[in-house]
Amino acid sequence: MGRKAGEDNILGGIGLFMHSSLECGTSNLTKERFVLEKEYDQDELLHGIQNALTAFARGGSTATRSPLTATKETSSAGEIKLGDVDANDRGPLKVLFLSADTGGGHRASAESLAAQFLRHFPGSTYDLLDVWTPCGVYPWKTLVDSYTHMSAHPRQWRFFFHTSNMFLSEKGADWHSNLFCGKGIRKRIIEYDPDVVVCVHPAMTGSPSYQLARLSKKLGKHVPFYTVVTDLGTAHATWFRSKRCDKIYVASDRIKKLAKRRGRFPDNKIVEAGLPIRQAFADEEEKLGDRTSEAGRAYQASVRKELDIDTDRQMVLVMGGGEGVGGLETIVDELYTQFMKDGITASIYVVCGRNEKLKESLASKDWSALLTQERKTRKRDRVARIFKGGKKAEGETPTSADETAKGDVKVVGLGFVTKMAEYMVGADVLVSKAGPGTIAEAACVGLPVMMTSFLPGQEAGNVDVVLENNFGEYNDKPVEISEIVSGWLQNPELLAEMSKNAKSVGRPHAAEEIVIDIGTCANAWKSLDSGAGRMSDL
Repeated sequence: MGRKAGEDNILGGIGLFMHSSLECGTSNLTKERFVLEKEYDQDELLHGIQNALTAFARGGSTATRSPLTATKETSSAGEIKLGDVDANDRGPLKVLFLSADTGGGHRASAESLAAQFLRHFPGSTYDLLDVWTPCGVYPWKTLVDSYTHMSAHPRQWRFFFHTSNMFLSEKGADWHSNLFCGKGIRKRIIEYDPDVVVCVHPAMTGSPSYQLARLSKKLGKHVPFYTVVTDLGTAHATWFRSKRCDKIYVASDRIKKLAKRRGRFPDNKIVEAGLPIRQAFADEEEKLGDRTSEAGRAYQASVRKELDIDTDRQMVLVMGGGEGVGGLETIVDELYTQFMKDGITASIYVVCGRNEKLKESLASKDWSALLTQERKTRKRDRVARIFKGGKKAEGETPTSADETAKGDVKVVGLGFVTKMAEYMVGADVLVSKAGPGTIAEAACVGLPVMMTSFLPGQEAGNVDVVLENNFGEYNDKPVEISEIVSGWLQNPELLAEMSKNAKSVGRPHAAEEIVIDIGTCANAWKSLDSGAGRMSDL
């Protein structure tokens, strides 16, 4: 990519999120209730639904939960109040997710939520809409390309993240997006005609929610808008700029504090539910239980057999994101060398993603030659120390490749993995970049994590989440990564403690809980507005 193209991507990227936070910090907007031609007691509805969901979470079945007790009244002035809304309503919904392919996490969250809508609200349909890429307006149309470029250049991303995370940037960007893209956004929402809109991308909380409110008012009904934050430890302010969303779902107390400080959301609009992940992890978590127990170890062994993983070896799972990035080959080389030197019997499974070159390289590599190369490197280091006036370490003697290789290590390259939950159950340690979804998934199955990189800005807080809860470490130096992971494998007591710490912060049922809450509220609004028209009538 040429310099000019790179600059265009940077400029385009700076605009991506600038539109995102017009309302951020404007508390007067939070004081205005969403008012249609009819007036609804929304707080009463949400309170009743919350009580029903709480009873369900404590063990009640969907068939025995109590309906809301609010009554429906029509005053002489035509004012409508809530009533007779059944919290057990599992009617089908048309769900519209707002997202974009800027990394795999947003789409993965949308798909995990969509699967729960299909489970709990049979007959539901869903679509995923990127409102910016097809709009044809610069810089919004460069959303995906700009992210792809900057995520590969962390310094550029750091600059963009922090410059766009300011109040004036948010104001200007929302003004621009509403002015030049508003009509197109309304047109695309009308084409989908949703019963509920769920935003899982920070760049789509402001203008889309405003345009949806305009459409709702024109129709004389309320189409609810929800935000599900897909970041774990740190989040851009654009997540919190829409004061028109019915609720915002966050993954941690850290994000909740940001929602209150940057978005000025009241407590009754914030739900700390965890990060939505695939149902497979909830299923595997239930089967696995405590991986340090006898039953847990037995289940892990059965999963390894199904995946054709040796049950008599320790297993390390190495990931670098959906694209197979993150300097994986160097990390794998160092892990192999260190395990061999330390006499560890292990398998290293590497998720290469789309990186076919990496997968082929791992399959064809002469691993014995790698050990010989390591011996030569150590010899050069000794000579360098002598010329610098250093002394040979006590007991240090030249070693041959055979003398160095005491362990038994197998390396296997994988492409895209469809059974990620099972692979995480089968692993003893995860080596990965600090993506929020990956960390949340690992925590659900009690898997210790070695983080090797993070995208400056929103992923920095993910590192803190792992460190503060003591289920992993961060290091970006391959040699030190291998030494730390090797130490973990040789210390089963430490691994067991880290596993229990990880399990304590896992939220395997987050997607399910979020969808039940959203779906129940959406059906309540749909019932109240049953006489109103559809967007397709506009």
